[in-house]
Amino acid sequence: MNVADTERATTRLRAHDYIVSDSPAAADIVLFNTCSVRERAAHKVLTRIGEVRKQRRDQTPLIGVMGCVAQLEGELLFEQSPHINFVVGTRATDRLPAIIEKVLEGQGKVLDLGERAEGESLQIATHARHSAYVGFVPIIEGCNKFCSYCIVPFSRGREKSRLASEIIADVSRLRDQGFREVHLIGQNVNSYRPALNDGFELFKGATPFSRLLRAVAATGIERIKFTTSFPRDFHEDIVSALDEHENLCNWVHLPVQSGSDKVLRAMRRGYKVSDYLRCVENTRRAHRRISLTSDIIIGFPSESSSDFKETLKLVQTCRFDGLYIFKYSERPRTPSAKLLDDVGKEEKASRFLELERLQREVQRGIYLDYVGETLKVLVEGVSTKSLKDMTGHTTCHKVVNFAGNSQMLGSVIDVQVTESKINSLYGKDLVR
Repeated sequence: MNVADTERATTRLRAHDYIVSDSPAAADIVLFNTCSVRERAAHKVLTRIGEVRKQRRDQTPLIGVMGCVAQLEGELLFEQSPHINFVVGTRATDRLPAIIEKVLEGQGKVLDLGERAEGESLQIATHARHSAYVGFVPIIEGCNKFCSYCIVPFSRGREKSRLASEIIADVSRLRDQGFREVHLIGQNVNSYRPALNDGFELFKGATPFSRLLRAVAATGIERIKFTTSFPRDFHEDIVSALDEHENLCNWVHLPVQSGSDKVLRAMRRGYKVSDYLRCVENTRRAHRRISLTSDIIIGFPSESSSDFKETLKLVQTCRFDGLYIFKYSERPRTPSAKLLDDVGKEEKASRFLELERLQREVQRGIYLDYVGETLKVLVEGVSTKSLKDMTGHTTCHKVVNFAGNSQMLGSVIDVQVTESKINSLYGKDLVR
Protein backbone atom coordinates (compact mmCIF):
# COMPACT_ATOMS: atom_id res chain seq x y z
CA MET A 1 0.00 0.00 0.00
CA ASN A 2 2.86 2.39 0.77
CA VAL A 3 4.51 1.69 -2.58
CA ALA A 4 1.19 2.38 -4.32
CA ASP A 5 0.88 5.67 -2.39
CA THR A 6 4.37 6.68 -3.51
CA GLU A 7 3.40 5.88 -7.09
CA ARG A 8 0.32 8.09 -6.77
CA ALA A 9 2.33 10.94 -5.27
CA THR A 10 4.88 10.71 -8.08
CA THR A 11 2.11 10.66 -10.69
CA ARG A 12 0.46 13.80 -9.31
CA LEU A 13 3.70 15.73 -8.88
CA ARG A 14 5.03 14.91 -12.33
CA ALA A 15 1.69 15.96 -13.83
CA HIS A 16 2.38 19.39 -12.30
CA ASP A 17 5.89 19.59 -13.82
CA TYR A 18 7.88 18.41 -10.80
CA ILE A 19 10.92 16.28 -11.59
CA VAL A 20 11.89 13.33 -9.42
CA SER A 21 15.47 13.68 -8.17
CA ASP A 22 17.90 10.78 -7.90
CA SER A 23 19.04 11.89 -4.45
CA PRO A 24 17.80 13.97 -1.50
CA ALA A 25 21.17 15.75 -1.70
CA ALA A 26 20.05 17.48 -4.90
CA ALA A 27 16.30 17.87 -4.33
CA ASP A 28 14.45 21.13 -3.66
CA ILE A 29 11.71 19.17 -1.89
CA VAL A 30 12.18 16.01 0.17
CA LEU A 31 9.01 14.05 0.87
CA PHE A 32 8.93 11.21 3.41
CA ASN A 33 6.26 8.53 2.94
CA THR A 34 5.74 6.87 6.31
CA CYS A 35 4.31 3.66 7.78
CA SER A 36 3.12 3.33 11.37
CA VAL A 37 2.87 -0.47 11.59
CA ARG A 38 6.40 -0.89 12.95
CA GLU A 39 7.69 0.32 16.31
CA ARG A 40 8.85 3.94 16.81
CA ALA A 41 7.75 4.98 13.33
CA ALA A 42 7.60 8.71 14.13
CA HIS A 43 11.04 8.63 15.75
CA LYS A 44 12.52 6.99 12.66
CA VAL A 45 11.22 9.62 10.25
CA LEU A 46 12.44 12.44 12.52
CA THR A 47 15.88 10.82 12.62
CA ARG A 48 15.91 10.54 8.83
CA ILE A 49 14.93 14.21 8.48
CA GLY A 50 17.88 15.09 10.68
CA GLU A 51 20.20 13.06 8.46
CA VAL A 52 18.97 14.84 5.32
CA ARG A 53 19.41 18.26 6.92
CA LYS A 54 22.94 17.34 7.98
CA GLN A 55 23.74 16.51 4.34
CA ARG A 56 22.23 19.81 3.19
CA ARG A 57 23.70 22.43 5.50
CA ASP A 58 24.39 24.66 2.53
CA GLN A 59 20.80 24.73 1.28
CA THR A 60 17.76 23.55 3.24
CA PRO A 61 15.11 21.82 1.10
CA LEU A 62 11.38 21.94 1.77
CA ILE A 63 10.50 18.91 3.87
CA GLY A 64 7.15 17.12 3.84
CA VAL A 65 5.80 14.06 5.65
CA MET A 66 3.01 11.95 4.18
CA GLY A 67 1.43 8.57 4.98
CA CYS A 68 0.31 6.92 8.19
CA VAL A 69 2.61 8.75 10.62
CA ALA A 70 1.45 12.03 9.11
CA GLN A 71 -2.21 11.04 9.56
CA LEU A 72 -1.72 9.96 13.17
CA GLU A 73 0.66 12.63 14.43
CA GLY A 74 -0.70 15.56 12.41
CA GLU A 75 0.25 18.96 13.81
CA LEU A 76 2.46 17.35 16.49
CA LEU A 77 5.05 16.70 13.78
CA PHE A 78 5.59 20.46 13.42
CA GLU A 79 6.35 20.63 17.14
CA GLN A 80 8.65 17.58 17.01
CA SER A 81 10.62 18.99 14.08
CA PRO A 82 10.53 22.70 13.18
CA HIS A 83 12.14 21.79 9.85
CA ILE A 84 8.96 20.11 8.52
CA ASN A 85 7.10 22.42 6.13
CA PHE A 86 4.01 20.34 5.33
CA VAL A 87 2.17 17.26 6.59
CA VAL A 88 -0.08 15.23 4.26
CA GLY A 89 -2.48 12.55 5.51
CA THR A 90 -3.18 9.17 3.90
CA ARG A 91 -6.19 10.45 1.95
CA ALA A 92 -4.69 13.75 0.79
CA THR A 93 -2.07 12.41 -1.63
CA ASP A 94 -3.78 13.84 -4.70
CA ARG A 95 -3.61 17.35 -3.21
CA LEU A 96 0.19 17.29 -2.87
CA PRO A 97 0.88 19.79 -5.70
CA ALA A 98 -1.56 22.34 -4.22
CA ILE A 99 -0.14 21.81 -0.72
CA ILE A 100 3.42 22.42 -1.91
CA GLU A 101 2.33 25.52 -3.84
CA LYS A 102 0.88 26.98 -0.62
CA VAL A 103 4.24 26.53 1.10
CA LEU A 104 6.12 28.05 -1.83
CA GLU A 105 3.74 31.03 -1.79
CA GLY A 106 4.72 31.74 1.79
CA GLN A 107 1.56 30.55 3.54
CA GLY A 108 3.62 28.97 6.31
CA LYS A 109 3.37 25.36 7.46
CA VAL A 110 0.55 23.44 5.76
CA LEU A 111 -1.44 20.55 7.26
CA ASP A 112 -3.94 18.41 5.29
CA LEU A 113 -5.48 15.38 7.02
CA GLY A 114 -8.75 15.59 5.11
CA GLU A 115 -10.75 12.98 3.24
CA ARG A 116 -10.34 12.14 -0.43
CA ALA A 117 -12.22 14.45 -2.73
CA GLU A 118 -15.19 12.92 -4.53
CA GLY A 119 -14.19 11.52 -7.91
CA GLU A 120 -10.45 11.41 -7.29
CA SER A 121 -8.68 9.10 -9.74
CA LEU A 122 -6.45 6.27 -8.56
CA GLN A 123 -4.77 5.98 -11.94
CA ILE A 124 -0.99 5.77 -11.78
CA ALA A 125 1.25 6.83 -14.65
CA THR A 126 3.43 4.12 -16.18
CA HIS A 127 6.62 6.08 -15.43
CA ALA A 128 5.71 6.20 -11.73
CA ARG A 129 5.35 2.42 -11.31
CA HIS A 130 7.88 0.65 -9.09
CA SER A 131 8.20 -2.04 -11.76
CA ALA A 132 7.76 -2.18 -15.51
CA TYR A 133 6.32 -5.69 -15.24
CA VAL A 134 4.32 -5.85 -11.97
CA GLY A 135 1.55 -3.37 -11.18
CA PHE A 136 -0.20 -2.73 -7.84
CA VAL A 137 -3.94 -2.07 -8.09
CA PRO A 138 -5.67 -0.87 -4.87
CA ILE A 139 -9.16 -2.36 -4.54
CA ILE A 140 -10.06 -1.40 -0.97
CA GLU A 141 -8.70 1.18 1.45
CA GLY A 142 -8.97 1.28 5.23
CA CYS A 143 -10.04 -1.34 7.77
CA ASN A 144 -13.13 -2.02 9.90
CA LYS A 145 -11.68 -4.94 11.90
CA PHE A 146 -10.20 -3.00 14.86
CA CYS A 147 -7.84 -5.73 16.05
CA SER A 148 -6.72 -4.63 19.50
CA TYR A 149 -3.05 -4.12 18.53
CA CYS A 150 -3.51 -2.48 15.14
CA ILE A 151 -3.23 1.20 14.24
CA VAL A 152 -4.45 0.84 10.63
CA PRO A 153 -8.15 1.77 11.22
CA PHE A 154 -6.91 5.04 12.73
CA SER A 155 -4.28 5.80 10.10
CA ARG A 156 -6.17 4.56 7.02
CA GLY A 157 -9.78 5.10 8.05
CA ARG A 158 -12.77 2.86 7.45
CA GLU A 159 -13.08 0.37 4.61
CA LYS A 160 -13.97 1.88 1.27
CA SER A 161 -14.10 -0.36 -1.80
CA ARG A 162 -13.56 0.82 -5.35
CA LEU A 163 -16.04 -0.08 -8.07
CA ALA A 164 -15.20 -3.26 -9.94
CA SER A 165 -15.47 -1.36 -13.24
CA GLU A 166 -12.63 0.97 -12.16
CA ILE A 167 -10.45 -1.94 -11.04
CA ILE A 168 -11.05 -3.89 -14.25
CA ALA A 169 -10.22 -0.77 -16.29
CA ASP A 170 -6.93 -0.39 -14.36
CA VAL A 171 -5.99 -4.05 -14.93
CA SER A 172 -6.90 -3.88 -18.62
CA ARG A 173 -4.79 -0.74 -19.00
CA LEU A 174 -1.79 -2.44 -17.37
CA ARG A 175 -2.25 -5.47 -19.63
CA ASP A 176 -2.28 -3.23 -22.70
CA GLN A 177 0.87 -1.46 -21.48
CA GLY A 178 2.73 -4.76 -21.35
CA PHE A 179 2.58 -5.53 -17.62
CA ARG A 180 2.73 -9.25 -16.93
CA GLU A 181 1.41 -9.34 -13.37
CA VAL A 182 -0.93 -7.35 -11.14
CA HIS A 183 -1.37 -7.39 -7.36
CA LEU A 184 -4.82 -6.50 -6.08
CA ILE A 185 -3.99 -4.78 -2.79
CA GLY A 186 -5.72 -3.57 0.36
CA GLN A 187 -5.55 -3.93 4.12
CA ASN A 188 -8.11 -6.75 3.81
CA VAL A 189 -8.80 -7.54 0.15
CA ASN A 190 -11.42 -10.19 0.81
CA SER A 191 -13.46 -7.68 2.82
CA TYR A 192 -14.12 -6.03 -0.57
CA ARG A 193 -17.71 -4.76 -0.76
CA PRO A 194 -18.38 -2.00 -3.31
CA ALA A 195 -21.46 0.20 -3.08
CA LEU A 196 -22.59 -0.91 -6.56
CA ASN A 197 -22.23 -4.07 -8.64
CA ASP A 198 -20.95 -2.01 -11.55
CA GLY A 199 -18.41 -4.09 -13.47
CA PHE A 200 -18.95 -7.65 -12.35
CA GLU A 201 -22.66 -8.21 -13.01
CA LEU A 202 -21.90 -11.15 -15.33
CA PHE A 203 -19.66 -12.98 -12.87
CA LYS A 204 -20.81 -15.47 -10.26
CA GLY A 205 -19.43 -15.76 -6.76
CA ALA A 206 -20.37 -16.31 -3.14
CA THR A 207 -18.76 -13.00 -2.14
CA PRO A 208 -18.04 -9.71 -3.93
CA PHE A 209 -14.32 -10.49 -3.76
CA SER A 210 -14.62 -13.88 -5.45
CA ARG A 211 -16.75 -12.25 -8.14
CA LEU A 212 -14.09 -9.57 -8.58
CA LEU A 213 -11.38 -12.25 -8.93
CA ARG A 214 -13.32 -13.89 -11.76
CA ALA A 215 -13.94 -10.53 -13.43
CA VAL A 216 -10.25 -9.56 -13.27
CA ALA A 217 -9.24 -13.02 -14.53
CA ALA A 218 -11.47 -12.43 -17.57
CA THR A 219 -9.25 -9.50 -18.62
CA GLY A 220 -6.70 -12.09 -19.70
CA ILE A 221 -3.73 -10.51 -17.94
CA GLU A 222 -1.10 -13.18 -17.40
CA ARG A 223 -0.83 -13.21 -13.60
CA ILE A 224 -3.05 -11.97 -10.79
CA LYS A 225 -2.06 -11.98 -7.11
CA PHE A 226 -3.80 -10.43 -4.10
CA THR A 227 -2.80 -9.41 -0.60
CA THR A 228 -3.67 -9.27 2.25
CA SER A 229 -6.53 -11.66 3.13
CA PHE A 230 -8.35 -11.73 6.45
CA PRO A 231 -9.18 -15.23 7.82
CA ARG A 232 -12.71 -14.32 8.93
CA ASP A 233 -13.62 -13.31 5.37
CA PHE A 234 -11.74 -16.07 3.57
CA HIS A 235 -14.63 -17.86 1.83
CA GLU A 236 -13.97 -21.23 0.20
CA ASP A 237 -15.28 -19.75 -3.07
CA ILE A 238 -12.02 -17.79 -3.32
CA VAL A 239 -10.22 -21.12 -3.69
CA SER A 240 -12.82 -22.22 -6.25
CA ALA A 241 -12.04 -19.11 -8.30
CA LEU A 242 -8.30 -19.92 -8.14
CA ASP A 243 -9.06 -23.40 -9.44
CA GLU A 244 -11.16 -22.07 -12.30
CA HIS A 245 -8.65 -19.55 -13.65
CA GLU A 246 -5.00 -20.35 -14.34
CA ASN A 247 -4.06 -16.65 -14.30
CA LEU A 248 -5.20 -16.34 -10.67
CA CYS A 249 -1.90 -17.23 -9.02
CA ASN A 250 -1.50 -20.08 -6.57
CA TRP A 251 -0.43 -17.99 -3.56
CA VAL A 252 -2.46 -16.85 -0.55
CA HIS A 253 -1.17 -14.64 2.27
CA LEU A 254 -3.41 -15.32 5.27
CA PRO A 255 -2.16 -13.80 8.55
CA VAL A 256 -3.08 -15.92 11.58
CA GLN A 257 -1.18 -13.86 14.25
CA SER A 258 -1.41 -16.55 16.97
CA GLY A 259 -2.11 -20.24 17.47
CA SER A 260 -3.85 -19.67 20.80
CA ASP A 261 -7.60 -19.05 21.04
CA LYS A 262 -7.03 -17.06 24.23
CA VAL A 263 -4.57 -14.73 22.53
CA LEU A 264 -6.75 -14.43 19.40
CA ARG A 265 -9.62 -13.26 21.64
CA ALA A 266 -7.34 -10.70 23.29
CA MET A 267 -6.28 -9.56 19.82
CA ARG A 268 -9.97 -9.25 18.79
CA ARG A 269 -9.33 -11.22 15.63
CA GLY A 270 -12.87 -12.61 15.49
CA TYR A 271 -12.01 -16.25 14.73
CA LYS A 272 -10.70 -19.35 16.48
CA VAL A 273 -7.78 -21.58 15.55
CA SER A 274 -10.27 -24.17 14.28
CA ASP A 275 -11.75 -21.54 11.91
CA TYR A 276 -8.29 -20.74 10.57
CA LEU A 277 -7.46 -24.42 10.06
CA ARG A 278 -10.65 -24.79 7.99
CA CYS A 279 -9.38 -22.00 5.72
CA VAL A 280 -6.06 -23.81 5.39
CA GLU A 281 -7.83 -27.07 4.61
CA ASN A 282 -9.80 -25.32 1.86
CA THR A 283 -6.55 -24.20 0.21
CA ARG A 284 -5.11 -27.73 0.51
CA ARG A 285 -8.10 -29.17 -1.38
CA ALA A 286 -7.42 -26.98 -4.42
CA HIS A 287 -6.51 -28.64 -7.72
CA ARG A 288 -3.21 -26.75 -7.76
CA ARG A 289 -0.81 -26.58 -4.84
CA ILE A 290 -1.42 -23.20 -3.25
CA SER A 291 1.53 -21.57 -1.53
CA LEU A 292 0.41 -20.34 1.90
CA THR A 293 2.20 -17.59 3.83
CA SER A 294 1.26 -15.93 7.10
CA ASP A 295 2.08 -13.42 9.86
CA ILE A 296 2.53 -14.17 13.56
CA ILE A 297 2.95 -11.80 16.51
CA ILE A 298 4.79 -13.32 19.49
CA GLY A 299 4.82 -11.94 23.01
CA PHE A 300 1.35 -10.36 22.94
CA PRO A 301 0.25 -9.28 26.46
CA SER A 302 -0.74 -12.33 28.56
CA GLU A 303 0.74 -14.81 26.04
CA SER A 304 1.87 -17.69 28.27
CA SER A 305 4.36 -20.44 27.49
CA SER A 306 1.47 -22.79 26.74
CA ASP A 307 -0.08 -20.20 24.39
CA PHE A 308 3.22 -19.99 22.55
CA LYS A 309 3.40 -23.78 22.30
CA GLU A 310 -0.02 -23.67 20.63
CA THR A 311 1.45 -21.30 18.05
CA LEU A 312 4.34 -23.71 17.44
CA LYS A 313 1.82 -26.51 17.01
CA LEU A 314 -0.15 -24.44 14.49
CA VAL A 315 2.97 -23.73 12.43
CA GLN A 316 3.84 -27.44 12.41
CA THR A 317 0.30 -28.26 11.27
CA CYS A 318 -0.05 -25.57 8.59
CA ARG A 319 3.45 -25.88 7.13
CA PHE A 320 3.62 -22.33 5.81
CA ASP A 321 5.70 -21.63 2.69
CA GLY A 322 6.77 -18.41 4.35
CA LEU A 323 6.19 -16.70 7.68
CA TYR A 324 6.66 -13.10 8.85
CA ILE A 325 7.33 -13.07 12.59
CA PHE A 326 6.96 -9.92 14.70
CA LYS A 327 7.65 -9.21 18.35
CA TYR A 328 4.70 -7.43 19.92
CA SER A 329 5.19 -3.75 20.60
CA GLU A 330 2.37 -1.46 21.61
CA ARG A 331 0.93 1.24 19.38
CA PRO A 332 -0.40 4.34 21.14
CA ARG A 333 -4.20 4.75 20.92
CA THR A 334 -4.86 1.06 20.29
CA PRO A 335 -6.84 -0.99 22.88
CA SER A 336 -3.89 -3.31 23.56
CA ALA A 337 -1.80 -0.30 24.64
CA LYS A 338 -3.87 -0.34 27.83
CA LEU A 339 -2.82 -3.92 28.58
CA LEU A 340 0.19 -4.81 30.70
CA ASP A 341 3.03 -5.75 28.36
CA ASP A 342 3.98 -8.65 30.62
CA VAL A 343 6.17 -10.71 28.28
CA GLY A 344 9.72 -9.50 28.77
CA LYS A 345 12.12 -8.55 25.97
CA GLU A 346 14.35 -11.57 26.60
CA GLU A 347 11.37 -13.93 26.52
CA LYS A 348 10.10 -12.34 23.30
CA ALA A 349 13.53 -12.75 21.75
CA SER A 350 13.71 -16.38 22.86
CA ARG A 351 10.26 -17.19 21.46
CA PHE A 352 11.07 -15.36 18.23
CA LEU A 353 14.19 -17.48 17.69
CA GLU A 354 12.40 -20.73 18.55
CA LEU A 355 9.58 -19.99 16.12
CA GLU A 356 12.07 -18.89 13.46
CA ARG A 357 14.02 -22.16 13.84
CA LEU A 358 10.83 -24.18 13.45
CA GLN A 359 9.73 -22.22 10.39
CA ARG A 360 13.15 -22.65 8.77
CA GLU A 361 12.94 -26.40 9.33
CA VAL A 362 9.45 -26.52 7.80
CA GLN A 363 10.46 -24.23 4.95
CA ARG A 364 13.60 -26.24 4.20
CA GLY A 365 11.46 -29.31 3.52
CA ILE A 366 9.00 -27.37 1.36
CA TYR A 367 11.74 -25.76 -0.73
CA LEU A 368 13.58 -29.07 -1.17
CA ASP A 369 10.42 -30.50 -2.74
CA TYR A 370 10.81 -27.99 -5.60
CA VAL A 371 14.24 -29.32 -6.63
CA GLY A 372 13.89 -30.94 -10.05
CA GLU A 373 10.64 -29.13 -10.83
CA THR A 374 10.28 -26.66 -13.70
CA LEU A 375 8.69 -23.35 -12.70
CA LYS A 376 7.56 -20.36 -14.72
CA VAL A 377 9.47 -17.30 -13.52
CA LEU A 378 8.78 -13.64 -14.28
CA VAL A 379 12.25 -12.10 -14.65
CA GLU A 380 12.31 -8.85 -12.65
CA GLY A 381 15.92 -7.85 -12.16
CA VAL A 382 19.54 -8.66 -11.40
CA SER A 383 20.08 -10.83 -8.33
CA THR A 384 21.35 -9.03 -5.23
CA LYS A 385 23.63 -12.01 -4.57
CA SER A 386 25.45 -12.12 -7.91
CA LEU A 387 25.66 -9.78 -10.89
CA LYS A 388 25.85 -12.87 -13.13
CA ASP A 389 22.41 -14.02 -12.02
CA MET A 390 18.91 -12.77 -12.68
CA THR A 391 15.99 -13.00 -10.25
CA GLY A 392 12.24 -13.27 -10.44
CA HIS A 393 9.08 -14.69 -8.92
CA THR A 394 6.97 -17.75 -9.61
CA THR A 395 3.18 -17.75 -9.61
CA CYS A 396 3.41 -19.23 -6.08
CA HIS A 397 5.49 -16.19 -5.08
CA LYS A 398 8.82 -17.98 -4.65
CA VAL A 399 12.00 -16.05 -5.41
CA VAL A 400 14.07 -17.85 -8.04
CA ASN A 401 17.63 -16.91 -9.07
CA PHE A 402 19.36 -18.26 -12.17
CA ALA A 403 22.19 -17.48 -14.58
CA GLY A 404 21.01 -15.01 -17.20
CA ASN A 405 21.24 -11.51 -18.61
CA SER A 406 19.27 -8.28 -18.81
CA GLN A 407 17.72 -9.24 -22.15
CA MET A 408 15.46 -11.57 -20.19
CA LEU A 409 13.88 -8.75 -18.16
CA GLY A 410 10.10 -8.77 -18.29
CA SER A 411 9.84 -12.21 -19.84
CA VAL A 412 8.32 -15.33 -18.30
CA ILE A 413 10.72 -18.25 -18.67
CA ASP A 414 10.90 -21.89 -17.63
CA VAL A 415 13.47 -22.48 -14.91
CA GLN A 416 14.38 -25.92 -13.65
CA VAL A 417 15.12 -25.80 -9.93
CA THR A 418 18.53 -27.25 -9.10
CA GLU A 419 19.03 -26.02 -5.54
CA SER A 420 16.99 -24.78 -2.58
CA LYS A 421 18.11 -21.96 -0.29
CA ILE A 422 16.61 -20.70 2.99
CA ASN A 423 14.21 -18.21 1.37
CA SER A 424 14.73 -18.76 -2.35
CA LEU A 425 15.35 -21.28 -5.10
CA TYR A 426 18.15 -21.54 -7.64
CA GLY A 427 17.85 -23.05 -11.10
CA LYS A 428 18.75 -23.01 -14.76
CA ASP A 429 16.95 -21.46 -17.68
CA LEU A 430 15.85 -24.36 -19.90
CA VAL A 431 16.23 -22.29 -23.08
CA ARG A 432 19.94 -21.53 -22.56
